[in-house]
Amino acid sequence: MTDAARTSSATLKGVLFMVGAMAVLPYLDITAKYLGRTGLPVIETVWARLFFGALLTLPFALRAGGVAGLRPRDPAINMARAGLLLAATFCFFASLRWLPVADALAIFFVNPLLVTALSPFLLGERVDRRRWIAVGIGFIGTLIIIRPGLKDVNAGVILALVSGVCLAIYLLLSRKISGRTDPVIITFHTTLLGAAMASVLVISQWQWPSALQWALMVLVGIIATLGHFLILSAYRHAEASLLAPLAYLEMVMATFGGWLFFGDFPDFWTFVGVGVLVGCAVYISMGARRKSAAPVTEGFEQP
Repeated sequence: MTDAARTSSATLKGVLFMVGAMAVLPYLDITAKYLGRTGLPVIETVWARLFFGALLTLPFALRAGGVAGLRPRDPAINMARAGLLLAATFCFFASLRWLPVADALAIFFVNPLLVTALSPFLLGERVDRRRWIAVGIGFIGTLIIIRPGLKDVNAGVILALVSGVCLAIYLLLSRKISGRTDPVIITFHTTLLGAAMASVLVISQWQWPSALQWALMVLVGIIATLGHFLILSAYRHAEASLLAPLAYLEMVMATFGGWLFFGDFPDFWTFVGVGVLVGCAVYISMGARRKSAAPVTEGFEQP
């Protein structure tokens, strides 16, 4: 096989892995929304996502770095990342009690714009004028989705926005430690620490789950782990600039899943806002990747 053929084959694998991840991840949110409708406390669903996620990631972390690799190299940053992931997950799952899955995800997708807007202040990165303009237009897209004053802005909208902010800061902290440790090990550390924090918080609200709820809680962990594994696999096979736009296929699957399971369907202006938001985020993402040869494996983390 020629070098060109190998590259083409690897690129195709990367695209297929990414498409697979975007097809799977919306069902994390759908399952979390359903668990909320069964009366399970949100923090309990968050605990399940982190606890079972850490448990399922452990074998991959051991394979990547052995027992010695399980010791965090940057404990302070990993603790901060774990707290932010916990907060982002809690706020997003809680927002699903008020919002359709696709609407919550559309608002949450403000996080790539926030990463760009905050990077000069938290990382000292330079953002050129064109990207600042794209950030501004992207926030207009977010306002089109929310439409304050034209429709009720409920608690779900605020929670989805807070989730996006938390994940944006989480991703900025991820940049600080990228390249130091295998991404699988970093993911394990963050998920394990988040699970430990959630275990403390869940005690006061714990309700013993039914057999169905236990099964769905395990499923939440499986979907989160599988989705992240597929994203990591995609970035190992294909360039980030090619994969970045594919991340927004998640909106398509979230819309379909929300309609299929809950009868929810976004209105016309939500689609307009999503189009503006996605276009600006993809422009920023591809421009940033043209300036850096370093692979990005956590640019589209799911809470």
